[in-house]
Amino acid sequence: MLVTLNDILPQAREAHYAVPAFDCMEDVMIRTLLDTAEQEKSPIVLMALEHDLQGRGLTYISGLVRAVADSYDIPVVLHLDHADNLDIIKKAIDYGFTSVMYDGSQLPFQDNVARSREVVHIAHGHGVTVEAELGLVAGKDIHGEDYPGNGESLLTAPQEVVEFVTQTEVDALAVSIGTSHGVYISLPKLDIERLEEINKISLVPLVLHGGSNTPVDQLQNAICHGISKINVYADLRVEMLKGLKKSANSHIRQDPLPDALFRPIREGLSHVAAARMEMFFSKNRV
Repeated sequence: MLVTLNDILPQAREAHYAVPAFDCMEDVMIRTLLDTAEQEKSPIVLMALEHDLQGRGLTYISGLVRAVADSYDIPVVLHLDHADNLDIIKKAIDYGFTSVMYDGSQLPFQDNVARSREVVHIAHGHGVTVEAELGLVAGKDIHGEDYPGNGESLLTAPQEVVEFVTQTEVDALAVSIGTSHGVYISLPKLDIERLEEINKISLVPLVLHGGSNTPVDQLQNAICHGISKINVYADLRVEMLKGLKKSANSHIRQDPLPDALFRPIREGLSHVAAARMEMFFSKNRV
């Protein structure tokens, strides 16, 4: 069933688990992730990036998720990830996304506040929840090589959290505590003390971006100290590549049936998703 972040994150925060949030596109990913979430009895956030919504992507992704969500006995959030363009945010809302993220992390504090507040005003008028980011989670996989955030992360300042949330009225806040997007060159060391300080004063649930390949003990420590949603994408892409190579090398016939062709990819995706649900303590929460 389709829900918003407000239907799942407050419970996760109170019970100290994190809802897994996966960037996805097309049926192979969406169906596998939903089937796995139902099998593991976990709530799930299916996210889409602007890159994957080009052309008819917005129609296909939103149409597919909205068509099948009610056939699953788990909460499903359809979430726009890392959008800084008001036009795509408005279109996502019109096409039935139940949640959007406005990413103003590159902006000065007051500009981030003003634009996040504008998005909240639009989204809340349609019953759609809003995630914003304070601080900067760097990395290369979301925006490409020319993205300014490809450099150093800027950790979230705890003293700015209350003012930001109060002025914007966002429903969830992505914080920067040492993760980055994409595949790590060296493993991160999360600033749990900073997270603990933020969680004590934050009026809304907290989100961690860059969850792929982060050490399990650090992720679980972050969950225990307030993280209620964790974004995962790079790990899925790594498993898809492994599955693609395995599929390409395992067929004798020249015209393999599609289910056989995609099976190694689906198995890899399902393995990652199920492992994250157990890791994030979201398994058996439905």
